[in-house]
Amino acid sequence: MRNATLAMAGLAVVAAAALVPGVALAQDAAPTFHKDIEPIFQRSCQVCHRPDNMAPMSLMNYQETRPWARSIRNKVVAREMPPWHVDKNVGIQDFKQDRSLSDAEIDLVAAWVDAGAPRGNPADGPPPVELPDFGAWELPPDVIVTSPPHTVPAEAGDWWGDYIVESGIGEDRFIKAIQTRAGDLRVVHHALTYAVTDPEAPPDDSSNDFFLNEYAVGKNADKYPEGTGKLFEADARVRFSFHYHSIGEEVVDRTELGMVLYPQGEQPEKILYSRQLGQAGELDIPAGQVTRHDGYATMYLPGKLTGFQPHMHFLGKRQCLELIYPDSTTEMINCVNFDFNWHIVYNYADDAQPIYPAGTKLHVISYHDNTEAHRGNLDPLNWTGGGSRTIDEMAFGWISWYDLTEEEYEAELSSANDND
Repeated sequence: MRNATLAMAGLAVVAAAALVPGVALAQDAAPTFHKDIEPIFQRSCQVCHRPDNMAPMSLMNYQETRPWARSIRNKVVAREMPPWHVDKNVGIQDFKQDRSLSDAEIDLVAAWVDAGAPRGNPADGPPPVELPDFGAWELPPDVIVTSPPHTVPAEAGDWWGDYIVESGIGEDRFIKAIQTRAGDLRVVHHALTYAVTDPEAPPDDSSNDFFLNEYAVGKNADKYPEGTGKLFEADARVRFSFHYHSIGEEVVDRTELGMVLYPQGEQPEKILYSRQLGQAGELDIPAGQVTRHDGYATMYLPGKLTGFQPHMHFLGKRQCLELIYPDSTTEMINCVNFDFNWHIVYNYADDAQPIYPAGTKLHVISYHDNTEAHRGNLDPLNWTGGGSRTIDEMAFGWISWYDLTEEEYEAELSSANDND
């Protein structure tokens, strides 16, 4: 293997049982909500499933949870919830902020529901956890840049457009974490942000800007690996590039970009990059078919991947990231089952970030499902192609990486081989 040692695709049941309260006892007695299920919900579910939050129901206590027990079982067993769609049988499995459930936890939830979803003794439950406010910054930003107010009509076609805003940053600074908060989640399909360094930059062309961040539904903040960061040049402005859609009522949106910065004068060891890579060519998705499209990007310097986020639209079914090395050998890094409701960045754990030599090609493999069986399909009777509208399709990966010198690559490769 050319990259750091890959994590095992699944934990042994015995090991997992030690991490999940009540698993061992569940062999002799039916699991209960307070003793066995509530700790799982606290770690992986309640951040969204609570009052006045984004989830459709609250799971903060037994009374709220019990009516949804059968639905919870179905979603958990299908690995649709919690939203973490990495295929557990392919490639790297060691990620940051991984809220997915182990096989033992899934079995425990299923056993609890099959036993009638018993409550158990409230005294067996864990203490309440402190959860962040809905829409709160994941990390307190040092700088917040806000887009101008934009009125989205009650009924109108999708709108794409840019706003360029002063940043208030007067000297070179390096970003260590960044997050975009949509003002109104209902109307912001996505928002891309860029650092604009050209005083004469055109209002509607970001091709010469430096990409900062993307917001899309279900998107988490970008927290860069230790020792890495993106440069925000002195006096650069911020471009907000929006895609808005109407929802049947007039809405005024103002979206915020928050940046956590390195201290003044401090520079990270590595400059981090994020780009849309592996863009497939012309998309041809006939009605009633599942199709595959392939895209490629050449990495001209050695480097290390830090994150992968698939990007497709409603017909997206699955996307895989493969490395094709200069000697023509290949390595499948990950496959992710796509859900348009969750644009998740899968950030690799520091010791699992794959490395690659100069000349490696990133191969992005995208599958679209234009059949009636695909629940995201709005119109399975018609052909679909590529485009910018929500009802069109896309096929690329958001890839985050940083470059290595040849000496650093050889050292990383040697270390990885020693650990294999």
